[in-house]
Amino acid sequence: MSTQIVVPPMGESVSEATVAKWLKKVGDAVKMDEPLVELETDKVTLEVNATTSGVISEIKAPQGSNVGVGAILGLIQAGAAAVSSPTSSATTAAPAKAPAPTANTSTPPVMPAALKQAGDRGIDPSSIQGSGKDGRVMKEDVLNYRAPASSPAPAPAARAPQVPSGPRPNADREERVRMSRLRQRIAERLKEAQNTAAMLTTFNEVDMSNVMALRNQHKEAFEKKNGVKLGFMSFFVKASIQALKELPSVNAEIDGEDLVYKNYYDIGMAVGTPNGLVVPVVRDADTLSFAGIEKAIGDLGKKAKDGKLAMSDLSGGTFTITNGGIYGSLMSTPILNPPQSGILGMHAIKERPVVVDGKIEIRPMMYLALSYDHRIIDGREAVTFLVRVKECIEAPERLLLGV
Repeated sequence: MSTQIVVPPMGESVSEATVAKWLKKVGDAVKMDEPLVELETDKVTLEVNATTSGVISEIKAPQGSNVGVGAILGLIQAGAAAVSSPTSSATTAAPAKAPAPTANTSTPPVMPAALKQAGDRGIDPSSIQGSGKDGRVMKEDVLNYRAPASSPAPAPAARAPQVPSGPRPNADREERVRMSRLRQRIAERLKEAQNTAAMLTTFNEVDMSNVMALRNQHKEAFEKKNGVKLGFMSFFVKASIQALKELPSVNAEIDGEDLVYKNYYDIGMAVGTPNGLVVPVVRDADTLSFAGIEKAIGDLGKKAKDGKLAMSDLSGGTFTITNGGIYGSLMSTPILNPPQSGILGMHAIKERPVVVDGKIEIRPMMYLALSYDHRIIDGREAVTFLVRVKECIEAPERLLLGV
Protein backbone atom coordinates (compact mmCIF):
# COMPACT_ATOMS: atom_id res chain seq x y z
CA MET A 1 0.00 0.00 0.00
CA SER A 2 1.33 3.43 -0.95
CA THR A 3 0.97 6.61 1.09
CA GLN A 4 1.11 9.97 -0.62
CA ILE A 5 3.57 12.67 0.47
CA VAL A 6 1.44 15.80 0.21
CA VAL A 7 2.22 19.52 0.38
CA PRO A 8 0.65 20.70 3.66
CA PRO A 9 -1.18 23.99 4.23
CA MET A 10 1.53 26.65 4.43
CA GLY A 11 -0.20 29.52 6.19
CA GLU A 12 -1.82 32.82 5.42
CA SER A 13 -1.66 33.94 1.76
CA VAL A 14 0.85 31.21 0.79
CA SER A 15 -0.43 28.83 -1.87
CA GLU A 16 2.75 27.75 -3.66
CA ALA A 17 6.24 26.60 -2.75
CA THR A 18 9.41 25.39 -4.44
CA VAL A 19 10.86 21.97 -3.74
CA ALA A 20 14.19 23.11 -2.33
CA LYS A 21 15.80 19.81 -1.36
CA TRP A 22 14.88 16.16 -1.09
CA LEU A 23 16.38 14.69 2.09
CA LYS A 24 15.63 11.15 0.90
CA LYS A 25 15.91 9.38 -2.45
CA VAL A 26 13.94 6.61 -4.07
CA GLY A 27 14.58 3.33 -2.26
CA ASP A 28 15.48 4.95 1.07
CA ALA A 29 13.76 3.62 4.17
CA VAL A 30 11.94 6.24 6.24
CA LYS A 31 10.34 6.31 9.66
CA MET A 32 7.18 8.08 10.69
CA ASP A 33 7.72 11.82 11.35
CA GLU A 34 11.15 11.72 9.69
CA PRO A 35 11.85 14.79 7.49
CA LEU A 36 11.60 13.93 3.80
CA VAL A 37 11.75 17.13 1.80
CA GLU A 38 12.30 20.86 2.31
CA LEU A 39 9.88 23.32 0.72
CA GLU A 40 10.83 26.95 0.25
CA THR A 41 8.03 29.52 0.32
CA ASP A 42 8.29 33.26 -0.03
CA LYS A 43 8.44 33.53 3.76
CA VAL A 44 10.01 30.44 5.32
CA THR A 45 11.57 27.07 4.58
CA LEU A 46 9.55 24.20 5.98
CA GLU A 47 10.01 20.45 6.19
CA VAL A 48 7.48 17.83 5.15
CA ASN A 49 7.65 14.77 7.38
CA ALA A 50 6.67 11.18 6.72
CA THR A 51 3.18 10.24 7.90
CA THR A 52 4.05 6.55 7.92
CA SER A 53 7.07 4.25 7.90
CA GLY A 54 8.19 2.51 4.73
CA VAL A 55 10.29 3.13 1.63
CA ILE A 56 10.31 6.05 -0.80
CA SER A 57 8.90 4.39 -3.93
CA GLU A 58 8.47 7.43 -6.15
CA ILE A 59 9.36 11.12 -6.29
CA LYS A 60 6.80 13.03 -8.32
CA ALA A 61 8.05 16.58 -7.69
CA PRO A 62 11.84 16.93 -8.18
CA GLN A 63 14.00 19.67 -6.74
CA GLY A 64 13.33 23.03 -8.30
CA SER A 65 9.70 22.35 -9.18
CA ASN A 66 6.87 24.57 -7.99
CA VAL A 67 4.07 22.89 -6.09
CA GLY A 68 0.77 24.03 -4.64
CA VAL A 69 -0.97 23.12 -1.40
CA GLY A 70 -2.25 19.55 -1.64
CA ALA A 71 0.10 18.57 -4.49
CA ILE A 72 1.61 15.06 -4.35
CA LEU A 73 5.36 15.19 -3.80
CA GLY A 74 6.00 11.47 -3.83
CA LEU A 75 4.92 8.08 -2.53
CA ILE A 76 5.91 5.91 0.43
CA GLN A 77 5.52 2.14 0.06
CA ALA A 78 4.51 0.75 3.44
CA GLY A 79 5.89 -2.52 4.83
CA ALA A 80 9.26 -3.86 5.92
CA ALA A 81 9.72 -6.13 2.92
CA ALA A 82 10.80 -3.29 0.66
CA VAL A 83 13.33 -2.15 3.24
CA SER A 84 15.11 -5.49 3.49
CA SER A 85 15.16 -6.30 -0.21
CA PRO A 86 17.73 -4.38 -2.28
CA THR A 87 16.16 -5.76 -5.46
CA SER A 88 12.84 -4.26 -4.44
CA SER A 89 14.46 -0.86 -3.94
CA ALA A 90 16.06 -1.03 -7.34
CA THR A 91 12.86 -1.96 -9.11
CA THR A 92 10.87 0.76 -7.40
CA ALA A 93 13.56 3.30 -8.14
CA ALA A 94 13.30 2.86 -11.90
CA PRO A 95 9.74 4.19 -12.35
CA ALA A 96 10.63 7.29 -10.33
CA LYS A 97 13.00 8.50 -13.02
CA ALA A 98 10.66 7.76 -15.89
CA PRO A 99 8.18 10.61 -15.26
CA ALA A 100 11.12 13.04 -15.15
CA PRO A 101 10.62 16.53 -13.77
CA THR A 102 8.37 17.70 -16.57
CA ALA A 103 4.71 17.63 -17.31
CA ASN A 104 5.14 17.33 -21.07
CA THR A 105 7.63 16.33 -23.76
CA SER A 106 8.45 19.83 -25.01
CA THR A 107 12.01 21.07 -25.28
CA PRO A 108 13.15 22.58 -22.99
CA PRO A 109 11.24 20.80 -20.17
CA VAL A 110 8.37 22.89 -18.82
CA MET A 111 7.17 22.67 -15.23
CA PRO A 112 3.39 22.36 -14.67
CA ALA A 113 3.01 25.80 -13.10
CA ALA A 114 5.00 27.33 -15.97
CA LEU A 115 2.89 25.46 -18.52
CA LYS A 116 -0.30 26.88 -17.01
CA GLN A 117 1.09 30.42 -16.97
CA ALA A 118 2.24 30.09 -20.57
CA GLY A 119 -1.22 28.90 -21.60
CA ASP A 120 -2.91 31.76 -19.75
CA ARG A 121 -0.63 34.28 -21.44
CA GLY A 122 -0.72 32.72 -24.89
CA ILE A 123 3.05 32.11 -24.91
CA ASP A 124 4.80 29.20 -26.64
CA PRO A 125 6.86 27.70 -23.76
CA SER A 126 9.40 26.28 -26.22
CA SER A 127 10.51 29.85 -26.96
CA ILE A 128 11.44 30.52 -23.34
CA GLN A 129 14.96 29.99 -21.99
CA GLY A 130 14.59 27.98 -18.78
CA SER A 131 16.54 28.93 -15.67
CA GLY A 132 15.84 25.77 -13.69
CA LYS A 133 17.94 22.66 -13.36
CA ASP A 134 18.77 21.08 -16.74
CA GLY A 135 17.15 24.04 -18.48
CA ARG A 136 13.70 23.53 -16.98
CA VAL A 137 11.27 26.34 -17.68
CA MET A 138 9.97 27.59 -14.32
CA LYS A 139 6.92 29.68 -13.55
CA GLU A 140 9.14 32.70 -12.93
CA ASP A 141 10.65 32.34 -16.42
CA VAL A 142 7.19 32.69 -17.95
CA LEU A 143 6.30 35.63 -15.72
CA ASN A 144 9.55 37.39 -16.67
CA TYR A 145 9.36 36.51 -20.38
CA ARG A 146 9.16 39.36 -22.84
CA ALA A 147 8.33 38.52 -26.43
CA PRO A 148 10.80 39.86 -29.03
CA ALA A 149 9.70 43.12 -30.58
CA SER A 150 8.42 42.98 -34.18
CA SER A 151 10.93 43.83 -36.87
CA PRO A 152 9.42 47.19 -37.95
CA ALA A 153 9.89 48.63 -34.47
CA PRO A 154 12.85 51.03 -34.66
CA ALA A 155 13.68 51.25 -30.97
CA PRO A 156 14.72 47.62 -30.43
CA ALA A 157 16.83 47.75 -33.59
CA ALA A 158 18.67 50.79 -32.26
CA ARG A 159 19.38 49.07 -28.95
CA ALA A 160 20.27 45.72 -30.46
CA PRO A 161 24.04 46.37 -30.66
CA GLN A 162 24.10 46.92 -26.90
CA VAL A 163 23.18 43.27 -26.29
CA PRO A 164 26.17 41.01 -26.96
CA SER A 165 25.27 38.05 -29.16
CA GLY A 166 28.20 35.94 -28.02
CA PRO A 167 29.30 34.81 -24.56
CA ARG A 168 29.09 37.30 -21.72
CA PRO A 169 32.36 39.16 -21.11
CA ASN A 170 34.11 37.89 -17.98
CA ALA A 171 31.60 35.05 -17.69
CA ASP A 172 34.36 32.78 -16.41
CA ARG A 173 34.81 35.14 -13.46
CA GLU A 174 31.13 35.33 -12.57
CA GLU A 175 28.89 33.07 -10.55
CA ARG A 176 25.20 32.88 -11.45
CA VAL A 177 22.95 31.71 -8.62
CA ARG A 178 19.19 31.45 -8.87
CA MET A 179 17.37 33.74 -6.45
CA SER A 180 15.66 31.88 -3.64
CA ARG A 181 11.91 32.23 -3.37
CA LEU A 182 12.43 34.23 -0.17
CA ARG A 183 14.81 36.64 -1.91
CA GLN A 184 12.39 37.00 -4.83
CA ARG A 185 9.58 37.80 -2.40
CA ILE A 186 11.74 40.34 -0.55
CA ALA A 187 12.44 42.07 -3.85
CA GLU A 188 8.77 42.04 -4.81
CA ARG A 189 7.56 43.42 -1.48
CA LEU A 190 10.15 46.18 -1.28
CA LYS A 191 9.41 47.27 -4.82
CA GLU A 192 5.70 47.04 -4.11
CA ALA A 193 6.15 49.42 -1.19
CA GLN A 194 7.91 51.95 -3.40
CA ASN A 195 5.41 51.61 -6.23
CA THR A 196 2.24 51.69 -4.11
CA ALA A 197 2.80 53.84 -1.04
CA ALA A 198 3.48 57.56 -0.99
CA MET A 199 6.56 56.87 1.10
CA LEU A 200 8.33 59.60 3.01
CA THR A 201 10.89 59.56 5.83
CA THR A 202 11.29 61.95 8.74
CA PHE A 203 14.25 62.02 11.13
CA ASN A 204 15.05 62.97 14.70
CA GLU A 205 17.79 62.22 17.20
CA VAL A 206 17.58 60.90 20.71
CA ASP A 207 19.89 61.26 23.70
CA MET A 208 20.45 57.75 25.05
CA SER A 209 22.08 58.86 28.31
CA ASN A 210 19.18 58.15 30.68
CA VAL A 211 18.20 54.81 29.13
CA MET A 212 21.82 53.66 29.22
CA ALA A 213 22.19 54.73 32.84
CA LEU A 214 18.95 52.98 33.82
CA ARG A 215 19.97 49.84 31.99
CA ASN A 216 23.43 49.77 33.57
CA GLN A 217 21.93 50.29 37.01
CA HIS A 218 19.44 47.42 36.82
CA LYS A 219 20.71 45.00 34.16
CA GLU A 220 22.22 42.48 36.59
CA ALA A 221 19.13 42.34 38.83
CA PHE A 222 16.89 42.23 35.74
CA GLU A 223 18.74 39.26 34.25
CA LYS A 224 18.89 37.44 37.57
CA LYS A 225 15.15 37.78 38.09
CA ASN A 226 13.93 37.20 34.53
CA GLY A 227 16.61 35.01 32.97
CA VAL A 228 17.03 37.37 30.03
CA LYS A 229 19.25 40.38 29.39
CA LEU A 230 17.81 43.89 29.37
CA GLY A 231 18.44 45.41 25.97
CA PHE A 232 17.41 48.64 24.29
CA MET A 233 14.79 47.04 22.03
CA SER A 234 12.23 46.65 24.81
CA PHE A 235 12.46 50.38 25.53
CA PHE A 236 11.87 51.25 21.88
CA VAL A 237 9.00 48.78 21.59
CA LYS A 238 7.35 50.29 24.66
CA ALA A 239 7.99 53.84 23.43
CA SER A 240 6.60 53.01 19.98
CA ILE A 241 3.43 51.49 21.41
CA GLN A 242 2.85 54.57 23.54
CA ALA A 243 3.25 56.76 20.45
CA LEU A 244 1.02 54.45 18.37
CA LYS A 245 -1.77 54.75 20.91
CA GLU A 246 -1.63 58.53 20.63
CA LEU A 247 -1.34 58.46 16.81
CA PRO A 248 -3.48 55.52 15.61
CA SER A 249 -2.99 56.27 11.91
CA VAL A 250 0.61 55.04 12.21
CA ASN A 251 -0.79 51.69 13.34
CA ALA A 252 -3.33 51.54 10.50
CA GLU A 253 -3.41 50.35 6.90
CA ILE A 254 -5.25 51.12 3.68
CA ASP A 255 -7.59 48.43 2.36
CA GLY A 256 -9.11 49.55 -0.92
CA GLU A 257 -11.07 52.68 -0.11
CA ASP A 258 -11.10 51.98 3.63
CA LEU A 259 -8.73 52.85 6.44
CA VAL A 260 -8.31 49.99 8.91
CA TYR A 261 -7.28 51.13 12.38
CA LYS A 262 -5.71 48.37 14.49
CA ASN A 263 -6.61 48.41 18.16
CA TYR A 264 -3.88 45.90 18.91
CA TYR A 265 -0.11 46.14 18.68
CA ASP A 266 1.69 43.29 16.90
CA ILE A 267 5.19 44.66 16.43
CA GLY A 268 7.35 43.25 13.66
CA MET A 269 11.08 43.01 14.33
CA ALA A 270 13.21 43.05 11.17
CA VAL A 271 15.91 40.37 11.41
CA GLY A 272 18.72 39.70 8.95
CA THR A 273 19.39 36.00 8.29
CA PRO A 274 21.77 34.16 5.93
CA ASN A 275 18.81 33.64 3.59
CA GLY A 276 17.52 37.20 3.68
CA LEU A 277 15.44 39.64 5.68
CA VAL A 278 12.51 38.32 7.70
CA VAL A 279 10.12 40.15 10.01
CA PRO A 280 8.84 37.94 12.85
CA VAL A 281 6.10 39.46 14.96
CA VAL A 282 5.83 40.04 18.72
CA ARG A 283 2.12 39.50 19.35
CA ASP A 284 0.14 41.85 21.61
CA ALA A 285 3.33 43.59 22.64
CA ASP A 286 1.35 46.16 24.61
CA THR A 287 0.39 43.45 27.12
CA LEU A 288 3.98 42.32 27.70
CA SER A 289 6.43 43.48 30.34
CA PHE A 290 9.97 44.55 29.50
CA ALA A 291 11.08 41.00 30.29
CA GLY A 292 8.30 39.54 28.16
CA ILE A 293 9.33 41.65 25.18
CA GLU A 294 13.01 40.77 25.56
CA LYS A 295 12.19 37.05 25.78
CA ALA A 296 9.93 37.21 22.73
CA ILE A 297 12.56 39.05 20.68
CA GLY A 298 15.27 36.61 21.77
CA ASP A 299 13.17 33.56 20.91
CA LEU A 300 12.19 34.93 17.49
CA GLY A 301 15.77 35.96 16.72
CA LYS A 302 17.08 32.48 17.52
CA LYS A 303 14.37 30.82 15.43
CA ALA A 304 15.18 33.15 12.54
CA LYS A 305 18.90 32.34 12.61
CA ASP A 306 18.18 28.61 12.89
CA GLY A 307 15.66 28.73 10.05
CA LYS A 308 12.90 27.50 12.39
CA LEU A 309 10.39 30.32 11.99
CA ALA A 310 6.83 29.16 11.38
CA MET A 311 4.27 30.91 9.23
CA SER A 312 2.47 32.01 12.39
CA ASP A 313 5.62 33.85 13.49
CA LEU A 314 5.65 35.96 10.31
CA SER A 315 2.03 36.65 9.47
CA GLY A 316 0.32 39.90 10.38
CA GLY A 317 2.08 42.73 12.16
CA THR A 318 0.82 46.28 12.54
CA PHE A 319 4.10 48.22 12.81
CA THR A 320 7.76 47.33 12.29
CA ILE A 321 11.03 48.27 13.99
CA THR A 322 14.38 47.74 12.30
CA ASN A 323 17.77 48.26 13.94
CA GLY A 324 20.50 49.00 11.42
CA GLY A 325 22.68 50.15 14.28
CA ILE A 326 23.77 46.59 15.02
CA TYR A 327 25.57 46.66 11.66
CA GLY A 328 27.01 50.13 12.26
CA SER A 329 24.49 52.17 10.26
CA LEU A 330 24.47 55.81 11.31
CA MET A 331 21.42 56.85 9.29
CA SER A 332 19.09 55.21 6.76
CA THR A 333 15.63 55.44 5.24
CA PRO A 334 13.87 52.13 5.98
CA ILE A 335 11.34 50.82 3.46
CA LEU A 336 7.78 50.09 4.52
CA ASN A 337 6.64 46.54 5.18
CA PRO A 338 3.32 46.41 3.24
CA PRO A 339 0.49 46.75 4.10
CA GLN A 340 1.79 48.54 7.19
CA SER A 341 1.94 52.32 7.12
CA GLY A 342 4.98 52.94 9.31
CA ILE A 343 8.42 51.57 10.16
CA LEU A 344 10.85 52.88 12.79
CA GLY A 345 14.55 52.76 12.02
CA MET A 346 17.08 52.68 14.87
CA HIS A 347 20.76 53.35 14.29
CA ALA A 348 24.17 53.22 15.92
CA ILE A 349 24.79 55.05 19.18
CA LYS A 350 27.61 57.57 18.75
CA GLU A 351 29.05 60.08 21.18
CA ARG A 352 28.56 63.57 19.76
CA PRO A 353 28.82 67.12 21.07
CA VAL A 354 25.38 68.53 21.80
CA VAL A 355 24.14 71.70 23.46
CA VAL A 356 22.54 71.05 26.86
CA ASP A 357 21.26 74.06 28.83
CA GLY A 358 23.53 76.37 26.86
CA LYS A 359 26.62 74.21 27.33
CA ILE A 360 28.34 71.82 24.94
CA GLU A 361 28.41 68.28 26.30
CA ILE A 362 29.38 64.90 24.88
CA ARG A 363 26.31 62.64 24.82
CA PRO A 364 25.55 59.18 23.37
CA MET A 365 23.20 60.02 20.51
CA MET A 366 21.15 57.94 18.09
CA TYR A 367 19.44 59.03 14.89
CA LEU A 368 15.87 57.79 14.48
CA ALA A 369 14.00 57.51 11.20
CA LEU A 370 10.30 56.98 10.58
CA SER A 371 9.29 55.99 7.07
CA TYR A 372 5.56 56.34 6.57
CA ASP A 373 2.81 56.21 3.99
CA HIS A 374 1.81 59.80 3.31
CA ARG A 375 -1.54 58.61 1.94
CA ILE A 376 -2.70 57.87 5.48
CA ILE A 377 -0.21 59.65 7.77
CA ASP A 378 0.25 63.41 7.63
CA GLY A 379 3.60 65.05 8.26
CA ARG A 380 2.41 66.44 11.58
CA GLU A 381 1.52 62.96 12.80
CA ALA A 382 4.80 61.47 11.62
CA VAL A 383 6.89 64.15 13.31
CA THR A 384 4.81 63.93 16.49
CA PHE A 385 5.28 60.16 16.57
CA LEU A 386 9.06 60.48 16.51
CA VAL A 387 8.96 63.22 19.13
CA ARG A 388 6.93 60.96 21.45
CA VAL A 389 9.40 58.12 20.99
CA LYS A 390 12.26 60.54 21.68
CA GLU A 391 10.57 61.83 24.84
CA CYS A 392 9.99 58.33 26.20
CA ILE A 393 13.58 57.25 25.57
CA GLU A 394 15.12 60.40 27.00
CA ALA A 395 12.86 60.18 30.06
CA PRO A 396 12.23 56.42 30.43
CA GLU A 397 10.17 56.91 33.58
CA ARG A 398 7.41 58.07 31.22
CA LEU A 399 7.09 54.46 30.06
CA LEU A 400 6.27 53.36 33.60
CA LEU A 401 3.87 56.24 34.22
CA GLY A 402 2.24 56.08 30.79
CA VAL A 403 2.71 59.81 30.12
